[in-house]
Amino acid sequence: MPEGFILDGITLPDGRDNLSVAVAGGRIAAIGNPDAMPTLPRFPAGGALLVPGFTEAHIHLDKAMILGRCPICERTLSEAVRLTAAAKRAFTEEDVHARGATVLEMAVRAGTQRMRSFVEVDPRAGLRSFAALKRLRAEWADLIELQICAFAQEGLTQEPETLDLLAEALAGGADLVGGCPYTDRDPVAHVGLIFDLGQRFGVDVDFHADFDLDPEGSILPEICAQTEARGWQGRVTVGHATKFAAFPPDRRERIAAQMAAAGVGLVVLPATDSFLNGNRDDPLRPRGIAPATAIARQGVTVALATNNVQNPFTPFGDANLLRMAGLYANLDQLASDADLRRVFGMITEAPARLIRLDQPVPEPGAQADFILLDAPSPEAAVRGNAAIVAVVKGGRLRLWSPRPALIRGT
Repeated sequence: MPEGFILDGITLPDGRDNLSVAVAGGRIAAIGNPDAMPTLPRFPAGGALLVPGFTEAHIHLDKAMILGRCPICERTLSEAVRLTAAAKRAFTEEDVHARGATVLEMAVRAGTQRMRSFVEVDPRAGLRSFAALKRLRAEWADLIELQICAFAQEGLTQEPETLDLLAEALAGGADLVGGCPYTDRDPVAHVGLIFDLGQRFGVDVDFHADFDLDPEGSILPEICAQTEARGWQGRVTVGHATKFAAFPPDRRERIAAQMAAAGVGLVVLPATDSFLNGNRDDPLRPRGIAPATAIARQGVTVALATNNVQNPFTPFGDANLLRMAGLYANLDQLASDADLRRVFGMITEAPARLIRLDQPVPEPGAQADFILLDAPSPEAAVRGNAAIVAVVKGGRLRLWSPRPALIRGT
């Protein structure tokens, strides 16, 4: 595909349409009147919406696409952890690399341009999966910025060897460190150990936390307190936090306010959280997800993300963040244009802030990293799970897929 080109007939999120965007030298050269564009190859966009590429703030490339190795019976979090722990003993670097590449291609084709992936390092996985993700980060750098979080899925205090492996991964190129207090026999100590590593290596921290529907025993106040005590505001993210769905309104607001004050962000994972928290024996099955929009109104930066793809945690998925946004909007019973536009921000601006990777604003002079969607507005894109028309990364047209013609008649 050409390095310099023009996309004609684009629409902007503010409603302006019938514009053209020119890309040259890796940057957006102009947006505006089609007749005022430079002489470059032209492609008809057919009214497609120009927006920043999506940002995936929470995914597990290392354990994706293993559903065939893990027969699901209970559909519970404990089963998913147990099955995956057994499966990862047999993970090889090449195996993880191949499965991770499959998901990265899915994500790129679905418009994702930035991603944070967790990778489990412990005595079972060793550093094999981490080595695979480092290769993927380098090999896919032209299409997606991959951030690697060295992650302790199965606890620390009962398995201190994992601490040394996390440190080795951080010294070897991991971008940040992650923990999972609910799998540790001492959740508070677990939080402290992860923060210790974060401070030692000067990196952000990201916790899987409060992943159940019991309103008691939340670790979030401890995470907020340590964030402030250690001066790590704006560098801490929490995933899941489904206890929010069980909190009474006053407690929900109080803890959300604590998170906002401490600069702790939240990533809601609709597919996994609703699958694992849904009780099949309960005639009134809970949705089992944190109310992202309500928490965001308290000042918390909230993103939506994929988490897992076709494994015991989530036995389906295609790394399509727009589909995830639509799923969340459906589960949270959102309908207004304003609400759906906010949800769209939870896969664009909000996750980019959380993982602290620049998301170029599509404007003249900016780095040419953007996508085109087959929709007239962000809210329409969420409603209709809009198709990707184009992916532009690094100033190159990486994917061009205009709406196919519909053949009518006999």
